[in-house]
Amino acid sequence: MTYRPKLRTILLTLNILVLLLPLGGIAILRLYESELVKQTESELISQAALTAAMFREAYLEQIEAFNHKGRKIAVASLGNGISASATVPSAELTPLPPQLDLARSRIREPAPLAEPPMIAPDPLALASGRELNPVLANARKIVLSGIRIVDCNGIVVATSNTEAGQSLTAREEVTKALKGEQATLLRVRNSDEQAPSVTSISRRARLRVFVALPVIIENRVVGAVIASRTPLDVGKALYLIRAHLFKAGLVVLVVVLVMTMLTAYYINRPVKALIRQADQLKNGDGSGAGPLKNPGIQEVALLSEAIAHMAATLDERSGYIKTFATNVSHEFKTPLTSIHGAIEILKDHYHEMNQCERENFLGIIDSETGRLERLVRRLLDLARADTFAPGDEQCRALETLDSLARRFREQGVAIALEFSCGEATIKMAGETFDSIVSNMIENARQHGGGEVRIQVHGRISQPSGAGMFELDIRDNGPGISQGNRDKVFRPFFTTARETGGSGLGLSIVQALLHAHGGSICLEPSETGVCFRLRVPLC
Repeated sequence: MTYRPKLRTILLTLNILVLLLPLGGIAILRLYESELVKQTESELISQAALTAAMFREAYLEQIEAFNHKGRKIAVASLGNGISASATVPSAELTPLPPQLDLARSRIREPAPLAEPPMIAPDPLALASGRELNPVLANARKIVLSGIRIVDCNGIVVATSNTEAGQSLTAREEVTKALKGEQATLLRVRNSDEQAPSVTSISRRARLRVFVALPVIIENRVVGAVIASRTPLDVGKALYLIRAHLFKAGLVVLVVVLVMTMLTAYYINRPVKALIRQADQLKNGDGSGAGPLKNPGIQEVALLSEAIAHMAATLDERSGYIKTFATNVSHEFKTPLTSIHGAIEILKDHYHEMNQCERENFLGIIDSETGRLERLVRRLLDLARADTFAPGDEQCRALETLDSLARRFREQGVAIALEFSCGEATIKMAGETFDSIVSNMIENARQHGGGEVRIQVHGRISQPSGAGMFELDIRDNGPGISQGNRDKVFRPFFTTARETGGSGLGLSIVQALLHAHGGSICLEPSETGVCFRLRVPLC
């Protein structure tokens, strides 16, 4: 079976995709901004680590130079001790991975301003810093980072910008580094300048990343390197990758176009096809009566099949009405013509006729009027049968048949009842069941004459698993020719019109049985006629 998605499935999928576009964009931008911070942190760690290594080597050279002058300096007496919570670098590789995350990391207040020192700087650190000052100033032009080297007391001994000789001990990251701890944190950028344009080399972010690494010699902290830099903001970063974004935008545009085409294919196109189909049916074009060949979705397929079925039903009903109207007009025309002719003759020759002739023409009028009356009554019965809505009524089939047989026997009809079952309760009112069987017996009497013998055989069967009461009504009349067997249930078809047959009895029986979920069919028979009726059991 061909799978066709439901309309609600397509709409739900498209709505979810549309919902995910902005949510996905927000999430991607947030993740991208966090990655920009991590990228900046990683770069600052590399720069601070390299600077710390350079400062350490310069410091060791100063110690060695000082020792050559005749005074021995004990390293254990220099700097600060390492706190218990600090991790002492081992001889093995110990990389420092980025740790900042915009979603989890706390953002501190702007960095406190540098303060004048209360004590003199470490002379060894100050001498080592002088050697690195030109390196830091030149590196800043390329890496755009602010790098400061402080001694063990937090006094700036080398810097890529300003604050030389000032104390930075009020800063959290500096305090941690001087205890031997590695520190990375985010601060609000302390700047009153207007945000630069995206084409400027300056950065627009309102945050600044700080990385502080201790400089350790023989488990003594002799100083620290503090590197800081503003990360790229999302706007500037997107500007730098605008070519890639343009390509991504084209991809999104293609996706939207594909979604639009899918929506048009599965919804718009089938709906337009349904409109054309309805217009064809409205204009009487039978070519639009079939279901759509490619409906797309399940609802449209069901609707197309329903329209096709409705068109077929209406066409069948229209044909039935036309045929029915033709038959009714024909049936009424004959007696009306006879009545009209008799009246015309009576009007023109009433006084010339004797009493016998007058009574003959009046008898014709009376007979044809009775025929019209019976025809109208049968038409009303057929209309009621076609629109009959059964309720919860039920009756005992054998009891009803016994009563009906006694009534017809009193009228001189030979009826024999035979049952292959006990009492059967059927889903039909007793009056309706009596009317159905009475119509069948009257039909046999009209076609077989007064000497006809009728045999009724009842039994219980189980066709398709549903309990049914079967009733065979057989007579020994002249039977039905092979050419007429397919016409017996058509309204107004009868071969006993001379005996008062209207051709509506079997149509009424069939309509009543179908309304109750039963059926009637013509069975093969060697002599006479055999009809088989089926009525659901309770």
